[in-house]
Amino acid sequence: MQVSNPNDVKIYNLSAGKSLPEWLSDRKKRQLQKKDVDIRRRVTLMQDFEMPTVSNCMRLSRDGKYLYTSGVYKPRIRCYDVAEMSMKFERCVDSEVVKMHLLSDDYSKLILLQSDRYLEFHAQFGRYYRTRVPKFGRDIAYLESTCEVYVVGVSPEIYRMNLEQGRFMNSIKTEAKEINCCEFNPDHYLFSCGTSEGKVECWDPRDRTRAGILDCAEAVAAMDEDIKHVPAIKSLKYRDALNFAVGTDTGQILLYDIRSSKPLVTKDHMYGLPIKSLEFHRAGGLDLVMSMDKKILKLWSRQTGKAFTSIEPGTDLNDLCVCDETGLFFMANEAPKMLAYFVPALGPAPKWCAFLDNLTEELEESNLPTVYDDYKFVTRKELDELGLTHLIGSNLLRAYMHGYFLDMRLYHKAKSIVEPFAYDDYRKQKIREKIDKQRSNRVIVKKLPKVNKALAAKLLVEEQDVPQTKKQKKQAQAASNLLKDSRFTAMFENPDFEVDTESAEYKLLNPVVSKIDKQKQKKQQQAILAAQFEEVEEGEEDGRASSDEESSSDDDQELRREFRKQHRLVREQQYLERRRGNRSADTDAGTKVKFMELKSSSDVASLNKNSTASKVDRKSKSSFADRLKSLDDGTGVRKSITGGHEMTFTLRKSDKEQKWREKNHAHHVERRKIRRSAGDLPSKKPTNKYWMGKRVT
Repeated sequence: MQVSNPNDVKIYNLSAGKSLPEWLSDRKKRQLQKKDVDIRRRVTLMQDFEMPTVSNCMRLSRDGKYLYTSGVYKPRIRCYDVAEMSMKFERCVDSEVVKMHLLSDDYSKLILLQSDRYLEFHAQFGRYYRTRVPKFGRDIAYLESTCEVYVVGVSPEIYRMNLEQGRFMNSIKTEAKEINCCEFNPDHYLFSCGTSEGKVECWDPRDRTRAGILDCAEAVAAMDEDIKHVPAIKSLKYRDALNFAVGTDTGQILLYDIRSSKPLVTKDHMYGLPIKSLEFHRAGGLDLVMSMDKKILKLWSRQTGKAFTSIEPGTDLNDLCVCDETGLFFMANEAPKMLAYFVPALGPAPKWCAFLDNLTEELEESNLPTVYDDYKFVTRKELDELGLTHLIGSNLLRAYMHGYFLDMRLYHKAKSIVEPFAYDDYRKQKIREKIDKQRSNRVIVKKLPKVNKALAAKLLVEEQDVPQTKKQKKQAQAASNLLKDSRFTAMFENPDFEVDTESAEYKLLNPVVSKIDKQKQKKQQQAILAAQFEEVEEGEEDGRASSDEESSSDDDQELRREFRKQHRLVREQQYLERRRGNRSADTDAGTKVKFMELKSSSDVASLNKNSTASKVDRKSKSSFADRLKSLDDGTGVRKSITGGHEMTFTLRKSDKEQKWREKNHAHHVERRKIRRSAGDLPSKKPTNKYWMGKRVT
C-alpha cells in the first residue's frame, strides 16, 4: 500500500506493491516479506483482482455486493464477490467489451456491447442471447419502464431494442453524424446523448420527439481560444433531475442546469485529453465532481471548481467505478493490475472492507514513508546555494508549489561539494551527544508525580542503575519508556489509576514482587563483590554454591510463609466485612422498639405475672404438637418464645410428575386385578423318599 498526500488529502493506493505468485510456498512468502518492504506493506483487497493485460470497463451492482470487470487478452469478464473478497466466476467472450450494463440488482443479468457490433445478454448460468447491431456501438442505456435498450455509435440513429418483445423497434434519427455517449435521467427518464459536433440532444422516450438541444462548443471556445476544431462530447453524467455534467475530447468539463443554455461551472484538465468518465460524489459532507481522462483523475468542488485533490497513477486510465457514499473507488487501466484507491476524506470504507478505517487510522498515527520520501523539497533560494538552478525545466527537478522536488542522492552529492566541512560539523555533533549521554548518568533530582509515587520512584531507580546484562538494559529501557511515553501519562496524573495497596489482589501479589526486588538487590551486591575481590579457588566455589542452594531454599520457605500470612489476612478481612454487612442488614430489617410508661411497681409485677407465669403454666399442660400449632399464625411462620422465627413450607410437585404418579398408581391397581393367585401351588418342593437305599415315588 502506497500513501500520498497531494493538497493535504491522504490517498491510499491499495493496489500498490509487488504481487506474489500463488505457486510459492508459505515459507518462501514469509522470507520475501521480511526482505522486501513493498511486499510487507501490500494490502490484498480482493484475490485475483487483475486481468491478463488490460482492463477496459468496471461496473458495481446496485446492491453493492458484486463487481464486474472486463479486459483482454483473451477477451473476458470477471465477477467479484466483494463480501468474500474473491472472484466469483470468469467468462470468456468472442470480442472485446466496449460497454456493459447490469439489468438486475445483483450479478444475474448483464448486457455487453462488444467491438464486433454484437450485443450479448448474459444470465446467471452464462450467455443467454446475442444479436447484431446495424452500426458499431459506443455506448448503451437501459429504460426500465419499457424494457428497452438504447444503443448509440457510429451513426446518427439511436437504436432501440425491446427486451420484452425480443426485436428492434423504430430507431430515433438525430442531426448528428456520430453519437459518443448517452444516459437516461433516473428521475424523469429524459434521454440525453452527446454528439461529435459538440451538442447534447435530449429526447422524450414516450413519443420519440426531441425535447431540446444544447450547444456546448461555444462555451468551450470561450474557455480556450487555441482550439482549432469543434470539440466532441465524450462523456455525460446526471447528478439529479436538473443538473448534469458534460466532458469534451479537449479536456473541458461543463456543469449545466437543463433550464439554462449557459454553463454554471467550467473546468479544464489542462492536458488536452478526452474526458473518459464523470462521477458526482456527495458523501462525507462534500459535493465534488470526479473527472477522469487518460492520464489523471481530478476531484474538485461542484460549486466553485476549486481543486480538492488529484490522482495520477502513471498508467493510461480507461474507466472509473465509485462505491456510493464511501471513500473507495476503482479504475480500469492499461495494465494487468486493476487500481483500487481509498480516500478517508471522501467517506468511510464499505462494510465489506471496514478494516480499512482501522488500518488508515493506525497509519496516520505512525510516521510511515510517503511517496516523496526519496526526494528532498528545496526552494529556489536553496537551489541557488547548491548551484543547481540550471536544472530547472529538466526531469531532475519536479515543480511543486513554491519549490521543487529533488532526488535525495543528487541533493547529498551537491551539498557535499558546496559544504566540504559538513563532516567535521557532524563529527562534533556526535561527540557532543556522547558527552551529554555520559552526563545524564549523574544524579538528577526529579520531582515525583502526585499519583503512584512509589511506582515512579522505583522506575527512576531502575532507569538510573548502570545495566550489566542485556536483560537489565531492556528493563532500564522499558522503565524509561514507561515514564516518558505519552500513553502512560494518565497513570501518574489521574487518581483513578492509583494502585490500591489495601486490595486483596495487591496483597496476594506483593510477596512475589518483593521477592523479585530482593533478588535484584542480591544480584547487584554479588556483582559489586565480584568486581572488588579476586576469584576464589575451586573448593571455595563449591562451598559457596552449597550455601547459595541453602539460601535459595530458605527464600522459598520464607516466600511460602509470606503467602500463607497474606492469605490469612485477606480471609480475616473478608470475614469482618461480611459480619459488618450482616449486622447492618439486621439493624435495618429489625422492628422498631416501643417504650411504655408504667405508673407503679404493682403494675410491673402484675404485668410480669400475667405475661410469663400464666403462659408458661398454660403451655406446660398442653402437648408438644398443640404447642407447635399455637405458634403458627397460618402463614407458615412460627415465632419462638426467645424471639426466633421458624418457617415451614412444602415443595409443590410439577404437573408432569403428578401425572406420572397417577398413571403409575392406576397401572398398579390394574395389575392387582388381573394377576393370578398362587394359592393352589404347593408351598414347598416335594421331598424325595428312599427305601432300602433306593429312591421311590
